[in-house]
Amino acid sequence: MTHLFFGVDVQVNFFKFCISLFKEESIYYFFVVLLLNAMIAYTFLVTLFKTAEQIWFTVKFKKKILSALHHDLTRDFNTRYPELDQTLMIIHQSQPLAFTMGLYKPCIILSTGLIEMLDEDELEAVMEHETFHQKNLDPFKIFVLKLISQALWFIPLTKWSYHNYKIMSELMADEFAIHRTGSELGLSSALFKLIKNAYKRETNVTLVHFSQESVNYRLQQLVEPQKNIPLRLETAAIVVSVQVLLLLLVMVMVAVT
Repeated sequence: MTHLFFGVDVQVNFFKFCISLFKEESIYYFFVVLLLNAMIAYTFLVTLFKTAEQIWFTVKFKKKILSALHHDLTRDFNTRYPELDQTLMIIHQSQPLAFTMGLYKPCIILSTGLIEMLDEDELEAVMEHETFHQKNLDPFKIFVLKLISQALWFIPLTKWSYHNYKIMSELMADEFAIHRTGSELGLSSALFKLIKNAYKRETNVTLVHFSQESVNYRLQQLVEPQKNIPLRLETAAIVVSVQVLLLLLVMVMVAVT
C-alpha cells in the first residue's frame, strides 16, 4: 500500500510475492487454471441441463393443460378478452387456479373452480393481474433469474435477486390490476378467497401463480398502499458476493497473464 500510494521503496513486497507464486507451469498456476475451468464447465452444464429440463417439463405440462381444456369457456373468455390474442385457457379443475406459464409466448390459465368461486369484479381483477405477468414476460424473467441463482449459487446476490424479483413482480401486477379495475376491493377479495383455498402442489415448471407468492407483502400493500415496502438486503450476502467476485477476478487475471 505504501509503495503504490506513496512511492515508498519497499524491499519485501507481499503482493509481488503472491503473484510470483502463480508463474506459468507452477503448481499454483495449474491449480487456479484447473479450478477456473471447472467452474466455467459447471456453470455451462448446469445452465444447459436446467434449460433442457424446463423445456421438457413445460411441454409435458402443456399437454396436461390441453387434455383438460374446457373448449366452450375458453372460446367465450377469449371473445370477452380479445386483447389477449387467444392466449387464455380455461381448464376443467375443481381447485381454484390462476397462473401464467410459458417462456416464449405466455398463456394465462384459469380453472373452472376459480370461475365458480369468484364474482365478476374479483375475476376481472385476477385477469388483469395475470395480464400484467403475461405482457411483462414474467415467467421467462423468473426462469432466467432462477437459472442464474442455480448456476452461480456461490454468489448469494443471485439468489436474493431471484426471490425479490418474484415479490416485486407480484406487487407491480397488483398495482396494475387496481389501476385497470379502479378499485382494490375486487383484488383483495379474490386474494383472500384464493389464500383460503390455495392449491399447494408444487411443479417443476416455472409458473407465476396468483396467490402463492409474497402474500404478506401484497396484503400490506393493499392495506397501506401509500407505504413503501423495503426489500431487505442482507449484509452477509453482499460481503460474500463481493469476495467471491474478487476471487474470480484474481483467478481470471492469473490465468490470462
